[in-house]
Amino acid sequence: QLQLVESGGGLVQPGGSLRLSCAASGFTLGDSAVAWFRQAPGKEREGVSCISGSGGSTNYADSVKGRFTISRDNTKNTVYLQMNSLKPEDTDVYYCGADLRRPAMCIMITAFYNRWGQGTQVTVSS
Repeated sequence: QLQLVESGGGLVQPGGSLRLSCAASGFTLGDSAVAWFRQAPGKEREGVSCISGSGGSTNYADSVKGRFTISRDNTKNTVYLQMNSLKPEDTDVYYCGADLRRPAMCIMITAFYNRWGQGTQVTVSS
């Protein structure tokens, strides 16, 4: 069974940090590009960051550049999203997705990702 599981979400004060993890089972995550998306109720899923299968290519939404860092440890079959200087507008459900068809690329288009986790809630509030 091909599965992604996100963890690491929670409640944090503005200016705080969280690290999200996306762990894969049933397949080798290093054979996939992986992206983090976020989604608020009633809104479309928005790309946050992506990383190619080798880790050599990364991309970030303008709203998180300089604050978030994506990385991967293929020995642990896991991708991380380090989120610093969090703002209330970062509050959302965060999802990781795997693109098994274009592992060398890093493109934050929702339709490219064919494996998804269940999401983890991030709430930034004082």
